[in-house]
Amino acid sequence: MMFMMAAFETDGDIAARGGDGGERAGDYWRRWKAFGEALSRADIVREMHGLRENSAARTVRVREGGPEVQEGAAGGGLHFGGYFIIDVPDAEAAAEWAARCPAAINGAVEIRPLLARPGA
Repeated sequence: MMFMMAAFETDGDIAARGGDGGERAGDYWRRWKAFGEALSRADIVREMHGLRENSAARTVRVREGGPEVQEGAAGGGLHFGGYFIIDVPDAEAAAEWAARCPAAINGAVEIRPLLARPGA
């Protein structure tokens, strides 16, 4: 069964990504690397991508018949940091993997079944 696992991170998590090579940044990336390797070893990941910070986002809404573009993320207080498409037996297995995701420590990980493609 295919699930999207969406990683939502706190401001502190995003800051921990660092660019200065500091110890905290190293721990951040070590946890993510270990998680990605575990997914790969289990042969369940079909796609995964990290995303840039909320300030790099643009949100589009249609209001009064036309598009309204807002600089920044849609909101919610957390940063949508990345996603994984995983193929696991059931929702319980997806939840077990979500609990291992580094984003679950301070933020949240949402799991959601994918819709079947029309005609598939």
